[in-house]
Amino acid sequence: MSFELIGFVTVLVGLGVLMAPIHWALTFMVVSTTLGSAAAINLPALGGASILVPNVFLLFFGVRILMAYGEGPVLAAFAPAGSGFWLMVLTLFGVLTAILSPRLFQGAVDVMTVERSVGARSFIALSPLRSSSNNITQAVYALGGLACFGFCHAYMRRPAAPSHLVNAILITAAVNLAFAAADIVTYFSGTEYLLSVVRTANYALLTAAEKGGLKRISGSFPEASAFADYTLVLFAATASLWLDRVRSRVTAALALASLAGLVFSTSATALLGLAVVFPFLWIRSIVTVFQGNNSGRPVFLAALFLIVPLVLLMVVNMFPEMVSTVYDFLDEMLLSKVDSQSGRERAMWNAAAYEAFVNTFGMGAGLGSARASSYLLVLLSNVGVLGLVIFCIFVATILCARVPSAAQRRVEGLAALRAAKAGIIAALSTSLVSGTVYDLGLLFYILAGSVSALTCLQIAETAAPRPRLIAAAGPRRMGGS
Repeated sequence: MSFELIGFVTVLVGLGVLMAPIHWALTFMVVSTTLGSAAAINLPALGGASILVPNVFLLFFGVRILMAYGEGPVLAAFAPAGSGFWLMVLTLFGVLTAILSPRLFQGAVDVMTVERSVGARSFIALSPLRSSSNNITQAVYALGGLACFGFCHAYMRRPAAPSHLVNAILITAAVNLAFAAADIVTYFSGTEYLLSVVRTANYALLTAAEKGGLKRISGSFPEASAFADYTLVLFAATASLWLDRVRSRVTAALALASLAGLVFSTSATALLGLAVVFPFLWIRSIVTVFQGNNSGRPVFLAALFLIVPLVLLMVVNMFPEMVSTVYDFLDEMLLSKVDSQSGRERAMWNAAAYEAFVNTFGMGAGLGSARASSYLLVLLSNVGVLGLVIFCIFVATILCARVPSAAQRRVEGLAALRAAKAGIIAALSTSLVSGTVYDLGLLFYILAGSVSALTCLQIAETAAPRPRLIAAAGPRRMGGS
């Protein structure tokens, strides 16, 4: 086991959080998820597997939550029939498949899996199914996601928690953009080594790629597509907050800057994700406008509906050479993606994942055993039909949960809930297109745990003032007279 410098920093910050106000724990937990290529610990005994900074900090976050509230509120997140219950069932089932399925179907099917070698970067190759370190690491990540869900559920039951979540999202979006700017500056100045402190994971780092003459922004992630997937979640959350008129200037600036980062990441998945996020935010805004709420930005909606098409037509007529340049860029990024080497590789991953699903009779090869380029095929090839059904129930209970009437009166609480749901939809939209592993990242579980708590009846009850009880016999008399 080798500790990286950023690992020591993480431990020091974690120890400080244990003695700090509890909202600091949430803020640092959310911000730590920006470090997508920073390994706090590398494990040569597991073929060079990396334990990322967010996963290490999760331990300190959990301890701080338990110190403040005890285990009761955390366990309450997994009450039967709730979203946490279904996530717990899915996680335990996934861990069970990680133990049994590779042994049950060993050598009977070929899967795309990560091959690791000590001192070298990991690579993906087609190999016969067998138990490997991937089953262990993905099982640990799944348990970590479950724990993160429970800790965030316990924290978000506090009346002041929605405001803290909004603050954490805004800070995280700003930090993510700062890393994106640093990635661009260090690339063109030849000082990329300055970011080596946050690029310590045993991953194949594709941080110097270009497309269409543009530097593909990767920020603090191992590649541009990972940065784009993460940034899309933050864009959806900040744009949702802006639509709900929460700190409009800050949320507007962060949403626009995140959108620019998505474009300059040149990720096809990001553009496809935007095609899901924009209509979702549009429809939600229209609904809130017709409900008579003081949100939804009706002027903004009218501008998009009327002005944007006119502007596009003017640009096409006045600058035809710009249109040609944009078309060539989009052709390289989207239309020709399937014929590229990356597109062919991902198609091969999906074909191997589907064959693994079929050859295991729909049971799956076990959590962590197979990789794909679509989260749907990841679930089918890893945990089978049963795992997919449980996951769908979990997502449905999260997205379809109704907001208690008392919580609806708390404007920022409702805005935080909507922002979290928008982030979840953004994460799922990109994962369904290009997700490669079961783990959806701790930011997803932070948002899911927050939604679970904010749609829980108890949060409404604790937020509303309780009426004082008056004795039926009338006011108490002094002195017995």
